[in-house]
Amino acid sequence: MKKLLNDPTDVVRDSLRGFAAAHGDRVRVDLDQRFVCRGDSPRPGKVALVSGGGSGHEPLHAGFVGRGMLDAACCGEVFTSPVPDQILAATSAVDGGAGVLHIVKNYTGDVMNFEMAAELAADADGTEIAAVIVDDDVAVQDSLYTAGRRGVGTTVMVEKIVGAAAEEGRDLPACRALAERVVAGGRSMGVALTSCTVPAAGKPTVDLGEDEMEVGIGIHGEPGRTRMPLAPAREIARLLVEPVLADLDFTGAPVIALVNGMGGTPLLELYVLYAEVAALLDAAGVPLARNLVGNYVTSLEMAGCSLTLVRADDEMLRLWDAPVDTPGLRWGC
Repeated sequence: MKKLLNDPTDVVRDSLRGFAAAHGDRVRVDLDQRFVCRGDSPRPGKVALVSGGGSGHEPLHAGFVGRGMLDAACCGEVFTSPVPDQILAATSAVDGGAGVLHIVKNYTGDVMNFEMAAELAADADGTEIAAVIVDDDVAVQDSLYTAGRRGVGTTVMVEKIVGAAAEEGRDLPACRALAERVVAGGRSMGVALTSCTVPAAGKPTVDLGEDEMEVGIGIHGEPGRTRMPLAPAREIARLLVEPVLADLDFTGAPVIALVNGMGGTPLLELYVLYAEVAALLDAAGVPLARNLVGNYVTSLEMAGCSLTLVRADDEMLRLWDAPVDTPGLRWGC
């Protein structure tokens, strides 16, 4: 294992120290409770958006804290859910009196701990909290970490679109309803070319051969649909596009597409894949209205990629285009 570490057991705290040093002009970092929040929070009268999960998926979620996206993000240990006390502390830190929306990826630990934190917050000070569960991965119905589908790339779409709506002053029920619309229209599928190595484990999570790839893998290295010989980009694009289109009718509606790197795939290759994806979607009658290409939901140093498509409408596209200023996503500012 070759990694830029001090002590593997301190990697999350050390990373957050660096995050604070790099982005202290726009965020605050609580090293004790391990969460990141907007430097100007709490914002009175604004619905606060809180998300989080295990570390190792950067820039998700801490990288999306800032104007137009999240108000706070909780950072669990690598591939481990944040605990209720962390989530409660983050929720309290950004509550401006208009309620808090928890954006939760569908992993058993995340769902349970966010629910517990919401109960604690309601009991402590009556904070109004709503939650949306992101479950967009079409690869498998249940996995090592979930009951139901895993939550992956659509999480970024929810955080951006609903973040813009909250910035405009929408109330909590409206923000939750919008989040549920985005989730309902989002589907994802991923492929791994290599494993990743959790620092504390010191060895690859998956035994994947040099000439093999895992189709439908999860962002923690969970098994996918099938293991098969490594294929050209055009074939990998087909393996991602076809299951997504088979699961939801995207024809005719404007679509936001995310071709996401898993941490170890260079942009050169992601653009090769995007060209193939765009051609397949065009042939299927799916109009691409917006796109992101890059590393947004990673799995440490895993080589591979995922595809996320979200059915959009004019309102969602307007909110997508709205200004955003975070360490991991920035435009219109």
